[in-house]
Amino acid sequence: MDIRENLNQIGEEMRQELEGVDGLQALDALRVKVLGKKGSLTALLRGMGQVSPEERPRMGQLINEARERFTALLDEKQREFAEKEKEWRLQKEAIDVTEPRDLPLIGAEHPMNLVLKEVLDCFTSMGFSVVEGPEIELDLYNFELLNVPKNHPARDAQDTFYIDDNVVLRSQTSPVQARTMLTQKPPIRIVCPGRVFRADEMDATHSPVFHQIEGLVIDRDVTMADLKGTLDAFAKRLYGSDIDVRFRPSFFPFTEPSAEVDLTCVNCHGKGCRVCKGTGWIEVLGSGMVNPKVLEMCGIDSSVYSGFAFGIGLERITMLRYGIKDLRLLYEGDLRFLKQFR
Repeated sequence: MDIRENLNQIGEEMRQELEGVDGLQALDALRVKVLGKKGSLTALLRGMGQVSPEERPRMGQLINEARERFTALLDEKQREFAEKEKEWRLQKEAIDVTEPRDLPLIGAEHPMNLVLKEVLDCFTSMGFSVVEGPEIELDLYNFELLNVPKNHPARDAQDTFYIDDNVVLRSQTSPVQARTMLTQKPPIRIVCPGRVFRADEMDATHSPVFHQIEGLVIDRDVTMADLKGTLDAFAKRLYGSDIDVRFRPSFFPFTEPSAEVDLTCVNCHGKGCRVCKGTGWIEVLGSGMVNPKVLEMCGIDSSVYSGFAFGIGLERITMLRYGIKDLRLLYEGDLRFLKQFR
């Protein structure tokens, strides 16, 4: 049989078998049968040793051309199968985007964290540094260095959790101020956020665990005007440009003179309402000039330096910010309440 007839016969048989191939596995078997090491086309190549040298180039050319044609046919069939498999997979894995699904639960920042972040942004923009300290504190830092020695009558007002005679759960974040004054030379400008503890019963306005943000500035020629300007900037940043600050005389062992700080009622903006009991003002925080005795106990020369301090209740300003009436809502973790702050 002539080489051309052999090649035509192999090609015709391969085309007939291609029509019946139903998958990639059968196609691979056909490829091996024709083009493999023991395939029909390879057998023709092996038989070239019996061909005269003059005929070999022509036979080799014919076989190579046939190999290219057969390979192209097999590759085309493989592409058809690959395309069909792709379509089948797309149909099988298709997602119906119109099908209703349960929405995933999306968390949100706690309202107190939202307000804390804004307060810290306010004070850091004024040059304050954020400093934290231990919640389990020595009596020395929690009381004595703050001008509240043992048997001082002011301690009667502090319902403190004592671990032993010299260790307490801190009743304010002021100990962080004392620690800073002992380890850092003026000028000092810090805010101290943190959790504090007092033996209060839990109700709509009290909790045995709550949060404070205290501030301290120590430098030359610091005055009460600096304190009021700082708190005025804070109040306007948090509640709006129409909010004013009012000082009322008070007493704190840590400061002298001391003042309670009122803000224009954020509910009625000074007109008088149920929230402010008709006064137009709401008490928000305590403040004052740092007592010279406190400066001296912390190693700061009170004849050269002066300073002011203030303490803000985070729960208090959060409740005012969002009109929350019951402190317990901030701690109960009720999703119906918290999801309002997304």
